[in-house]
Amino acid sequence: MARSTLYQQVASDLRRTIYSGALGPGDQLPTEAELMLAHQVSRNTVRLALGELVNEGLVTRTPRRGTVVRERRPLLMHPQRELQPRREETMEAFAWAVSHEGRVPSQEIEVSIVQPAEEIASRLELSDEELAVVRRRLRFVDGQPYNTNDSYFPLALVADSEITRPGDIKRGANKVLEELGHRQVRVVDDIWARMPNSAESERLQLQLGTPVVVYIRVGYDKDDTPVRVAVSVLPADKHLIRYELESR
Repeated sequence: MARSTLYQQVASDLRRTIYSGALGPGDQLPTEAELMLAHQVSRNTVRLALGELVNEGLVTRTPRRGTVVRERRPLLMHPQRELQPRREETMEAFAWAVSHEGRVPSQEIEVSIVQPAEEIASRLELSDEELAVVRRRLRFVDGQPYNTNDSYFPLALVADSEITRPGDIKRGANKVLEELGHRQVRVVDDIWARMPNSAESERLQLQLGTPVVVYIRVGYDKDDTPVRVAVSVLPADKHLIRYELESR
């Protein structure tokens, strides 16, 4: 039997044990020696199997405790609900979603006026000379960094609004846009996965081998004018994105 098949089988057995709940978050996996004996394989095969689980974000390896199962409690996201009316109009969408899971949201916010990169400027349909306001947010759930969200708005559209000022907007920037006469009635989402860069890994405190999902949403008003581009970087092990589609 090929070595690759052996390590994949060991990884599959361990993966099944984790997903079944037999090993929960914080539990220690058997030692390398124990896995070698149980599966009748070499140490290198065991290490390849464990490395695969590390890359998937299922386990982490620590000097003192060995290999342990990672905490996996993904935040369930419903992108199609962002623009729907909510009873709690004083709470922005992310805080509302986290709070309704019985968890605690928080965030760090930086606001600046920028010459946006081409990929942002083109989505906002800005000319080379036009500026944008960006609200950069590092968002936390239960005190742990969960994702980043950078929202860009045409400066000419929001210049005299709360969007340009530092600090949290409790009711959300979407509500401010609506008050300015630019309620978003249509959105376009682009979603793809990649490995994080070093800055993202440090800022989000990512474990080695954790991929991220890049999620870009462009919001349009009733005149089909783009009024917001939101760029989110979501650690793949901390988020579950769920879309609900209906035929009409």
